[in-house]
Order: sequence, then C-alpha cells, then structure tokens
Amino acid sequence: MSGAADRKLAVLAIGAHPDDVELGCGGTVAVLAAAGHRVGILHLTCGEAGTRGTAERRRREAEAAAEALGAAELLFLDCGDGSFRRGPAEEDALIEVLRRYRPEVVLAPTPSDRHPDHGRAHRLVGDACFYAGLAARSPAAAGGSDQAPPPYRPAAVHAYMQHDLFEPSFIVDVTAGWDAKQAALDAYESQIYQGGDDDGGEDGRDGEPKTKVASADFRAAVEGRARHFGLLIGATFAEPFLSRLPLAVPRGDLLLDLVPRGIR
Repeated sequence: MSGAADRKLAVLAIGAHPDDVELGCGGTVAVLAAAGHRVGILHLTCGEAGTRGTAERRRREAEAAAEALGAAELLFLDCGDGSFRRGPAEEDALIEVLRRYRPEVVLAPTPSDRHPDHGRAHRLVGDACFYAGLAARSPAAAGGSDQAPPPYRPAAVHAYMQHDLFEPSFIVDVTAGWDAKQAALDAYESQIYQGGDDDGGEDGRDGEPKTKVASADFRAAVEGRARHFGLLIGATFAEPFLSRLPLAVPRGDLLLDLVPRGIR
C-alpha cells in the first residue's frame, strides 16, 4: 500500500458524473499531468441514471479517459445520479477523500447549471472542502476508524464551466493538452458524439436514444467554446474557471505571466 506522501495530489478534479471533468476541465488536467503534477479525478456518481449506457460501461469509459489525460488517481463515490444527495454521509465520504489525498487545489463542478446535479455537486464540494479542515468533524469522532486521516483543507477551490455560462475569474491555456482531452472524450463512446453521420432523429447512429451531449452540435460547441476563450488570452484552446476568492500573485515578477499571448 502506498504511503500518505505517495498519495498526495497537487490537484483533484471532481465531477458529478463520468465525463463532466473531461468536458469541463480535461485540457487543464492533461496539461498539469504532462508537467509532472499528480492530478486525480473523482466522479461523485457512476452516471447510473443516464439516458445512454450503463454504470458499468461508464466506469470503464472513465478509466480509459483518465488514462488518456494522465491522471494519477481515479476515484468514485455514490452520491446518487439524477437525485444527487449532499447530506452528512456524502460530506463524510468526500471529506475522507480530501484528507487522504490532500490536494492543494480542487476543481469543482459549476455553481449553477442546466443539470441540477451539477449545482448540488458544487455545493457538496465547497462544504466538504471547508469541513475537511475541522478537527472535530472526523469519522473517528463519529465512531469510525482511529486510523482516519488528519484534518486537511485544500488551499483553493475553483469551478469549471459546464452547460451554463459565467464570467470567468481566470482562463487556462490548454492547447498543449487538447489532443489528450479529445482522446478522453472519445473514450466516452456511450455518451459523447464520436463523428460520422448524425441524422438528427430520435435515435443516434448507434441505436441509443438521442441526447444533447451525444449530438454533433454539442461536440462542435465544446471546441467552439475552447476556441472562444482561447482567443481571449491569445491561445488556440482554453478552459474558463470561476474562483470565489481573489487569485494570489505570490511574486511581483509573476504578474508578467498573466499577460495574454498572441496577436494584440
């Protein structure tokens, strides 16, 4: 078994369903992993209430997607797809993950979105990240194992964009990770459009029910959004994030790193 130091993550990207992380911040995960940072992915459900595919198939797809992005850890919780729960039991499960892997940064679902699970997941993540730092809030105190990890609170929680728009606090250039992100999206064969004919009918080309995410327009919109936010910072592809707190610039010279690139 790996020691605590071996488990520590620089970043933990959390999604309500398998494919949320890959769609919202997969490029960022890929760039961080390629730079040598340990990045983990946590799916809060297995997508068991999805219109297409099964929970078992989505888990296999998530494993392939995590490998494509270079994630060091892939984790799952059971918060209830389609009826997302965020009570004390779900908080405790997420607190245990946060304390065990001790991420410096958490990437969370969007605060408010077309899919109710996304907003509920955002609130669960924010609450758990705070409670994880409270010594009195522990499985051991609630009758759990005395070997439970010690209190730990991530330094920052940032939300990635999903269906609905928000004004970004910062934008990450993911051009170098774009191919890895596309490979991760391709891994979700049951969920995301894979190319080929799109007849626009009730059923998709694979005979599964037609969904918005499985349409050619949605896949094109993923690229279009990344190109739009990339244009704002002088990159080819980029992903937007929302921060509740101001962003720190620890040294004055790092201010120069915030200058947009490309044509002025």
